[in-house]
Amino acid sequence: MNRDTICVQGGYTPGNGEPRQIPIIQSTTFKYATSEDMGKLFDLEAEGYFYSRLQNPTCDLVAKKICELEGGTAAMLTSSGQAANFFALFNICEAGDHIVASSTIYGGTFNLISVTMKKMGIEATFVDPLCTEEELDAAFRPNTKVVFGETIANPALTVLDIEKFARAAHAHGVPLVVDNTFPTPVNCRPFEWGADIVTHSTTKYMDGHGAVLGGAIVDSGRFDWMAYAEKFPGLCTPDESYHGITYAERFGKEGAFITKATAQLMRDFGSMQSPMNAYMLNLGLESLHVRMQRHCENGMAVAKFLEAHPKVAYVNYCGLESSPYHALAQKYLPKGSCGVVSFGLAGGREAASTFMRELKLAAIETHVADARTCCLNPASSTHRQMTDEQLAAAGVPAELVRMSCGLESSEDLIADIAQALEKV
Repeated sequence: MNRDTICVQGGYTPGNGEPRQIPIIQSTTFKYATSEDMGKLFDLEAEGYFYSRLQNPTCDLVAKKICELEGGTAAMLTSSGQAANFFALFNICEAGDHIVASSTIYGGTFNLISVTMKKMGIEATFVDPLCTEEELDAAFRPNTKVVFGETIANPALTVLDIEKFARAAHAHGVPLVVDNTFPTPVNCRPFEWGADIVTHSTTKYMDGHGAVLGGAIVDSGRFDWMAYAEKFPGLCTPDESYHGITYAERFGKEGAFITKATAQLMRDFGSMQSPMNAYMLNLGLESLHVRMQRHCENGMAVAKFLEAHPKVAYVNYCGLESSPYHALAQKYLPKGSCGVVSFGLAGGREAASTFMRELKLAAIETHVADARTCCLNPASSTHRQMTDEQLAAAGVPAELVRMSCGLESSEDLIADIAQALEKV
């Protein structure tokens, strides 16, 4: 089916007399007639549910829709986008391993990799997304296990050259994980360009209404774990914590990754999505293809206005021909990128503060990708743990403002921006 149709009808086909909408299975547990019946589930020899910390029917139906949208073979929901990124990386890496990542990723994910996972014994090397192939190749070590990047970085709005990063990852026998939150599969499917695992913060455009937190992981089913068995013992040797199962042997390329993440990581960390959140996420998914078009139209209109304004020093939006990422956007995002625009005010940090204070329609929120326009100065909020040097290196200098254009009239959005700029 076309992606537009999958948004509406994917993941769930009701039978005769069954609910038209995905049912909410609001239950922690599931009843069985015998211990043997339940034992088959624990041994992964039968399909079914026994405890919602691991899997829930409502969550699985929504994960299936996202899997279909991305063109993958298996998927799972998590409690947040951060949980999805952590699970996707930790499902591959363990103490003593190494990650190669784009340097302009979201600050929270940068901190996850550079600080928290470092405490777990996992090192990382961060590379400029515009680095040469030689520079990217030099970042790898013998113990590198995965490459990570964001299709469109939040909030730097750099565009990842997915094919370049995929080539480098595969040349070293490791998978490429891509966070596809901002474009969503409506505007980009990283698997078509060589990515192996895709993650999402479903809190953003997929929900689209600022209602429910959530995350998702999708496996392309193409990476051959057993071909590099010595690199991935967690997938290619028996898991003694789960009945001695070797995931890559039992479930193959198509199912090993998600099965391990569910049976091992979700079991131990418990970062599950609730059935109610999954139900509400699905309501957002049903209009995703329609909303993304409007978000992109508003983003482009606002970006063009800002680019022509004398009080604006620069605008980051890959749809603009002046963007250094315009050619990559034309390649990977021909239908549009997203509704998020970032820009720097010529007056620096103080000007950014004044601008934020004077906005009337755009709300100051630690959020993006909402039906309502919201705005943020990352240096004073989400990225405040980073030094000025780190901010600059991550592409989010102190004067930068991130505006997530919602579904309102673009004329009203521009009028609000214009009156706020007058006060600067």
